[in-house]
Amino acid sequence: MSASANSNADQAELDKFSELAHRWWDPESEFKPLHDINPLRLDWIDRTAGLAGKKVLDVGCGGGILAESMAARGAAVTGIDLSDKALSVARLHLLETGQK
Repeated sequence: MSASANSNADQAELDKFSELAHRWWDPESEFKPLHDINPLRLDWIDRTAGLAGKKVLDVGCGGGILAESMAARGAAVTGIDLSDKALSVARLHLLETGQK
């Protein structure tokens, strides 16, 4: 999905993340900080709201790092993102890991 003239999305930002999409799951890439902080934010979300059996919407899910982790804890997660390439990476990684 691309940003339209009536959108509040920053097209340059979308283009940047689309170009980096193939590196989302590389823990040593530009996304290293997300990989590093993911266990902390996942634990906080689970401790605060609980994940098992919940329906979760991950807005701006990117390559699915948090979404996939929440699903592993029992949440039914739907991820949305303006970057089609990032969503493709998330779907592919999900298939590769065998998660549902």
